[in-house]
Amino acid sequence: MDSIPDPEKLRNFNSSQLLGLTKTLRQAIVDVLSKGEGHLGSSLGSVELTIALHYVFNTPKDILIWDVGHQSYSHKMLTGRKEDFDQLRQHGGISGFPKRNESSYDAFGTGHAGTSISAALGMALSAELNGIEKQHIAIIGDASIVNGMAFEALNHLGTTSASVLIVLNDNTMGIDPSVGAFKNYFDKAKKINSSLPNFFQNLNIPYSGPIDGHDLDLLIKTLEKQKKESGPRLLHIITKKGKGLPVAENEQITYHAPGKFDPITGKLNPANGKQKIKFQEVFGKTLTYLFKQNSKTIAITPAMPTGSGLVNLMREFPDRCIDVGIAEQHAVTLAAGMATQGMLPFCVIYSTFLQRAYDQIIHDVALQKLPVVFCVDRAGVVGHDGPTHHGVFDIAYLRCIPNLSIAAPRNAEILQNLLYTAQLGLDHPLAIRYPRGYSQLNEVFFDLKKTEWGKGQCLKNGSQYAIISVGTLAQAVGEALTKVDHPENFAHYDLGFVKPLDVEMLHEVFNQYKHIIVFEEGTIKGGAGSSVLEFSATHKYKIPIDLEGIPDKFISHGSPKKLFESLGLDAKGICKKLNSLSNKNRE
Repeated sequence: MDSIPDPEKLRNFNSSQLLGLTKTLRQAIVDVLSKGEGHLGSSLGSVELTIALHYVFNTPKDILIWDVGHQSYSHKMLTGRKEDFDQLRQHGGISGFPKRNESSYDAFGTGHAGTSISAALGMALSAELNGIEKQHIAIIGDASIVNGMAFEALNHLGTTSASVLIVLNDNTMGIDPSVGAFKNYFDKAKKINSSLPNFFQNLNIPYSGPIDGHDLDLLIKTLEKQKKESGPRLLHIITKKGKGLPVAENEQITYHAPGKFDPITGKLNPANGKQKIKFQEVFGKTLTYLFKQNSKTIAITPAMPTGSGLVNLMREFPDRCIDVGIAEQHAVTLAAGMATQGMLPFCVIYSTFLQRAYDQIIHDVALQKLPVVFCVDRAGVVGHDGPTHHGVFDIAYLRCIPNLSIAAPRNAEILQNLLYTAQLGLDHPLAIRYPRGYSQLNEVFFDLKKTEWGKGQCLKNGSQYAIISVGTLAQAVGEALTKVDHPENFAHYDLGFVKPLDVEMLHEVFNQYKHIIVFEEGTIKGGAGSSVLEFSATHKYKIPIDLEGIPDKFISHGSPKKLFESLGLDAKGICKKLNSLSNKNRE
């Protein structure tokens, strides 16, 4: 790490030193990520590009925007964070994405794809208005160029004289292989150089390339030419995801974010003991089973088949499992269109990415009361990816939409039953939220039962206090109730559905207990607890209600265990809150 320079010292390096630096940076990425979680493949593939950009341009005055942000690990080490790199994505450590309050070299925070060209154009137009000369470079990779927002920005950029250089870092991959007509167009352009420029040049954006993104001398010479240019332009470079670690080059999907591995061989660390099955695997196997029963079912994912557990479904039903690329808005309206024709689409999108299709949920699905099932993956705290990826807002942003039901299953079996119930027939849209990580199942069974719509469940009776839990937080509450000082005082109810509420169950709770506590793994503002408060106000109940969940702030990155501890939403923290409530009321 000591040999890694800052950008000013880097610009005094000779060719031999620069080549040596590529090996140093790659080894540092491999060493640190082998011990902890992180995005390995993308950052290994962008090492030469990172060095060349900081070598040629006057950063941080000249602005680099990394899109998507997990390409930027070399950038972090070169810009004053090499000593902190071993704490990458750890609680209290540096972020896995560019973050404005972390460094002046991080000009724009980028955790979601497709934002760089818009942001760079906004900065460049501002510089023009203020008479400031500088370069603005948007490094867009991992299939982000096909995102609709990137196309919108290109459409605008071509009408301006803004000094924006787009570096298209083409590695043919997102998390999964890139898809779509634009990807096919790029593939042809690599063989026939004359075919691709027409697209960008017709938008008034001069095109250069493609060039080898691992040839450092060529990159530097090409960027030196680009530095002398002004106005919009695009440089197309070809890189290999996982470059420098053979196993990561050959198994690019697995080594996108592989978890812990051997830094020499790249072999993944074996799991400790028998692992439970992830929610995503339960989901994917259940959907595959249901697709065999119902020919009207369709699955749609925006570039997340592996992460969402859809790989086998896609293999078995290639015409009924559609990867649309990084295009959440299109995914939702595509689902709406199919629903009008009698199909039952399962729109499988991470909670944090579903935010980008909010208008489509309202305008194209809910307003028309179309039977689309939103499978809201990664709901709740996701861990090391941090605030750009925590799925803590979906209850609040979905709850206010008419015609839409929201289910929060407390375990994988109930998730299966909800999927089964949905495919039996819907007359309105449904959102089912479930977390990242392991379920309580060792294997998947298909003894599926129809879910009673809009119903919660009493899990434990008590004498004074009623706990209402939302989703899988029921497990932590259940564990806390085995350790609390006076367990007989506490009843435990699973809310089941955030919308519609089980009003019969809630009337029972409000009439039987003197104090209610709602625990949810989502934002308190506007969340499930708010719906309980609204119910209380509507029916003129006067008993106190405490809301526990995600406070009104963005939650940092770190292991889920650490984050739940810091939020007081682990079993120990919940037990402490319950004891405090019980002791306070006895005083």
